[in-house]
Amino acid sequence: MSIELKNVSKRFVDNVVLDGVNFEVKVGETVALLGPSGTGKSVLLKHIIGLIKPDSGEVWVDGLQVPLLGRKELSKLRSRIGYVFQNGALFDSMDVFENIRLGITDEALYADKDYCIQRVKECLRLVNLNEDVGRKYPSELSGGMRKRVGISRAIAGKPTYLLYDEPTSGLDPVNADVIDSLVERLQQEIGVTSVVVTHDVRGAFRVADRIALLSKAKVRAVGTAEEIIASKDPIVQQFLERDLEMAVIQAGQLTFETPARRRSGGYDITGAR
Repeated sequence: MSIELKNVSKRFVDNVVLDGVNFEVKVGETVALLGPSGTGKSVLLKHIIGLIKPDSGEVWVDGLQVPLLGRKELSKLRSRIGYVFQNGALFDSMDVFENIRLGITDEALYADKDYCIQRVKECLRLVNLNEDVGRKYPSELSGGMRKRVGISRAIAGKPTYLLYDEPTSGLDPVNADVIDSLVERLQQEIGVTSVVVTHDVRGAFRVADRIALLSKAKVRAVGTAEEIIASKDPIVQQFLERDLEMAVIQAGQLTFETPARRRSGGYDITGAR
């Protein structure tokens, strides 16, 4: 199964946010949705999980047309989707253990305290946090740790899909790299299909198999990092020039590799081994 938006349009009053957008995520891949702030990336993400319905077009997840689902069917679908909120969205009155436990969508498993203890430990391990973090409260955590706890909660229910809404927003470069590494490792370890909404070009190139650029309510380009860089679309080039050191790319000094390249042992996006 996969995620697919077909000719989706959405406006809020006079503001056209999505205009005939087509977007697809294949099983097992990570697609980064790039674009400047305020261009509708998060709105697109909320269409996938059914928080927003399109004015026109179709939204398909797991072979189901999301806007047409009833409450029970939508709830069942959402149990297979983990959502990482931009600000972590942790409950300050709950400790980390209880915050992560909320991500366990199966009611019987949620009621099984022994299962929850083991599952929370496993989720903390997957994001490189010690189990004693489970006893802390969100106010005691750094920004990077809160982001990782938010990811832990998103994977607690063993989802098929992970949706990340600006996972590195507000983080310093070191912590942003940590989160990028987690996004890639989780795709490999638990085999999820992921959509990463971001405006961080470098991070997107690092974690994504394919990249889509959303600008002025339309998807302007879709492809691998190499294909995006090679695009002649002036809007794509303008975005890259603003958010990525194009001089470095042109000089052939960009050394990071895309996930597909690392798995295949091939070339990085500069063409070097």
